[in-house]
Amino acid sequence: MGTQDPNAMKPRLVRCPACGGDSVYGPGNRFRPFCSERCRNLDFGAWASEGFRLPEETPPDDQSFGDPKLQ
Repeated sequence: MGTQDPNAMKPRLVRCPACGGDSVYGPGNRFRPFCSERCRNLDFGAWASEGFRLPEETPPDDQSFGDPKLQ
């Protein structure tokens, strides 16, 4: 029989937000939640170039507020 430490935990795997692959979420992965430095840098580049944006709260001047189907 093998000796296993009951206190040893399996590493938690999460989905990498950039590539969708497996990523170890723990102190041993300095790029967490990303799987690699490449994925972390791709994500940072998207933020820096404003690739991630929240939708505007106000519609353009030529559109009225609310759902157009209800008007």
